Amino acid sequence: MKITGLSTRLLAVDPTPRLRDRKVTLPARVKPWVFPLFTVHTDEGLDGHTMAYGPHGDGIALAEIMRNVYFPEVLGEDPQDVERLWQKLRRKQRHLYNQTETLLGALDVALWDLKAKALNQPLGRLLGLYRETLPCYQTAHSEAWNEGEVDAEAKRVQAAGFHGYKLQLRDGPERDLPRLRAARAAVGGDFPLMQDANAGYDVAVALTVGRALDELGYRWFEEPIRERQVAALRRLQAQLRTPLLVGETVSFDELHAFIAGGDFSLVRGDVLIKAGVTGLRKLLAAAEAFGVSLEIHTANVPLLDVAQIHVAAAAANTSLLEVHHPVFRFGLKDHPFDRLAAGCAAVPAGPGLGVQLDWDWVDRATVAGSPAG
Repeated sequence: MKITGLSTRLLAVDPTPRLRDRKVTLPARVKPWVFPLFTVHTDEGLDGHTMAYGPHGDGIALAEIMRNVYFPEVLGEDPQDVERLWQKLRRKQRHLYNQTETLLGALDVALWDLKAKALNQPLGRLLGLYRETLPCYQTAHSEAWNEGEVDAEAKRVQAAGFHGYKLQLRDGPERDLPRLRAARAAVGGDFPLMQDANAGYDVAVALTVGRALDELGYRWFEEPIRERQVAALRRLQAQLRTPLLVGETVSFDELHAFIAGGDFSLVRGDVLIKAGVTGLRKLLAAAEAFGVSLEIHTANVPLLDVAQIHVAAAAANTSLLEVHHPVFRFGLKDHPFDRLAAGCAAVPAGPGLGVQLDWDWVDRATVAGSPAG
């Protein structure tokens, strides 16, 4: 089987549900988010699908970079040789100083989709299933909820059967601590709660909030400060009982310092930032060897989040999948996060990624594209 072409669609996604929940004052006209959808074609008629992340105005540019920089490296190759092609793309990445590994990761997902389809296997089965369902937690729909809204949402999440609830607060102790306490009061002492500051604190604020999380029994404290401030993160972890969850935005190679250093028990990864299914699998294995758990971060890209269900199902050292705002679940006929059972996502059973694109929705959402070539 040989790769013969790449076709691209730019999908316009309405962001207003997410913005409304964040309580952002909407301008008269909100620009749509533009997500690239890529289809890798082969000479045997099989197609592999993937997407890239595009809410920040870079979707059109990402599509051009994929077509002109990454895809030529795999054209004419056998997509089943995923390891060889991943290594080839990694060598290319060494000199792409303006680019992160996200498009490498997106392309790798399409190659695995093709490989699993060629073998008529679900991706998770091909990777080697450890389990067939995965517990999920719900991330708050808004970063601007007040205490009452946090209380109400935390109770809804718990009642819906989720296995945890994560807040994303970064306004400082005066505003954040009352809301963190409201969440604990809402769900009782045993329900898992997490706080994600999105690197919005400095060290002093992170220490204050972290000590409150210690008392409140939070499961983890995610991205308390900027991720590459490794020495500061080590000092912070040494003063807190709550585990820090670190490494979300660092590269594939950079995460090894967090895994092997012995200071952190929890690290972050996903198929987008950590170089695809291949990259995430390697990091899960490395983390397991050092007794570290790798918690999989949402990609907020439907096909990539589905790929991550398969990867997580083939690993023992990841505990919870992140379910984010439903605005990020577009373009699929049956997203696994829309049919959770007892708060758990099932591994799709079809070949490849195991989900079907909703081509009627895709056609309506397509604002531009390029044919196979």
